[in-house]
Amino acid sequence: MAIRTFGPNAVDWEERVDLDRLRDERLARLKATLDTSELGSLLSFDFGNIRYTTSTHIGTWAMDKLIRFALLPRGAAPMVWDFGSAAKHHQLYNPWLDGDERARAGISTLRGAFHPDAGIAADVASKVAAVLREHGLDRDPVGVDVVEMPVLEALRAEGLDVVDGQQVFLEARRIKTHDEIALLTQACSMVDAAYEQLYEFLRPGVKENECVGLVSKVLYDLGSEYVEGVNAISGERCSPHPHVYSDRLIRPGDPAFFDILHSHLGYRTCYYRTFAVGSASVAQRDAYTRCREYMDRAIALVKPGATTADIVSVWPRAEEFGFPDETAAFALQYGHGVGLSIWEKPIFSRLVSLDHPETLEEGMVFALETYWPASDGWSAARIEEEVVVTTDGCEVITKFPAEELLVAGRRYWTTGGELSTLRESQSHLNTANGHLGDGERR
Repeated sequence: MAIRTFGPNAVDWEERVDLDRLRDERLARLKATLDTSELGSLLSFDFGNIRYTTSTHIGTWAMDKLIRFALLPRGAAPMVWDFGSAAKHHQLYNPWLDGDERARAGISTLRGAFHPDAGIAADVASKVAAVLREHGLDRDPVGVDVVEMPVLEALRAEGLDVVDGQQVFLEARRIKTHDEIALLTQACSMVDAAYEQLYEFLRPGVKENECVGLVSKVLYDLGSEYVEGVNAISGERCSPHPHVYSDRLIRPGDPAFFDILHSHLGYRTCYYRTFAVGSASVAQRDAYTRCREYMDRAIALVKPGATTADIVSVWPRAEEFGFPDETAAFALQYGHGVGLSIWEKPIFSRLVSLDHPETLEEGMVFALETYWPASDGWSAARIEEEVVVTTDGCEVITKFPAEELLVAGRRYWTTGGELSTLRESQSHLNTANGHLGDGERR
């Protein structure tokens, strides 16, 4: 049965995303994972981990500043120290934090912007240590996700044994709850809409950055919390892939691929599509067919019990598409978990997955990405699909058409002399012209 795509509003006549259940189940997963570890507590500065633990959010402006922190002691409820009046807001409007008991004012070092002698790092450490002493956990290892050096030194000066806690967070977040899957699907549906408008807009004479602006507006108008990035790549910039948009003017006959990353209630997308603009050459069509076949082979293998090694084994080696090794080709044939951040567990790459495979489980949500350079030396194709692992296979939740190379911005004159836009799907090449044989599997 298809994963349902609910409207984002709360209604009384249909059961949709249950946000109370979302909060409760996320915290329960994290507590259970902490209980199976050797850690006494988890201390987080990463916004995704803080949100997963405390269900608090203060906007995207602060995501790179490491200014807020949250603590989850083993066997106790989490607490968060937040930026200025944000703590007061939590006390008033986040009842699951029990007022000022677990939502407190506090601030870290602003990535070193505070004067080192101001004692901010020591204040962070003393706040954390005091809570851990209250719970008798100050002698147990404290798992931290990311931390600035002055804060790390101050925590150790308090006598705390600080160790890596990121693996505990990522393990808890690896399997998504029913509500997380619903939110991830909603996030993809918003990108579906953005691609529809982008396809209508895309034509010779527009710039890559104009495409970025259009997509960003569509997503924000639909209620996106954060447009993390729109990767717009066209023409000769497609090979090698630069991973950043420019102000390049798109020309007739160009390939153009896009990656749309945004956040819906914290849940991200990573969603590539490739178009030809005006017309598609034989080389471009060949590259797209090959890129699609690598994608289809991977998706066909996704089911509980399969491994990341199984998936990457059907993808080409780096040397086969022009790179000296897997590090140089990293993230072109790739997969990664998607949730409150865009790169979570599991990771799919020939760089690591053959030697360190991870087993797929029902409830995982991840993106698979394939790439293939064209024989003309400058074109390329890029496709990405997000999938949910189901009981006996998987379901693709990225729905904008990608089975065939679509040509955008094709113009023709009607019999009445009026200029119109022809939206025409391009046929697959004959299977004898570009189909990968069994002997080419890797």
